[in-house]
Amino acid sequence: MKRSNVAKSLVLALAMLVATFAFAGNSGNKGSLHVQEAVEINGQQIPAGFYEVRWEGTGSNVQLSFMQGRKEIAKTSAKMIELDRAPIYDAALVDRSNGKATVSEVQFAGKKTAFTFGGSDRAAMSGGSGK
Repeated sequence: MKRSNVAKSLVLALAMLVATFAFAGNSGNKGSLHVQEAVEINGQQIPAGFYEVRWEGTGSNVQLSFMQGRKEIAKTSAKMIELDRAPIYDAALVDRSNGKATVSEVQFAGKKTAFTFGGSDRAAMSGGSGK
């Protein structure tokens, strides 16, 4: 696959998987995620829909739970990483190179923290700018 096709695919996937995290009060370890298509995270299928994402731990020992209401849809491990700069937008990076929509990283607007999944190297991609 050509580099431009991969970039277009990632941009399209980003547009289809809009992550919006809301931080309030003492509940900084949760956010919300809108998934517009079924995606895979660490081998677990996440159907399209709205989720509250909660995490516990730090460093390589983070556990993320994807909740719909009070029902846990999926729970997976992730690695918390520090970014050089806080991104302007919330973003979920989706890899389609294997024919599936697989989330490789989730970033938070205004936060220097992100989560990576599956132990793969981070893909370099910007979520776009408002310019």
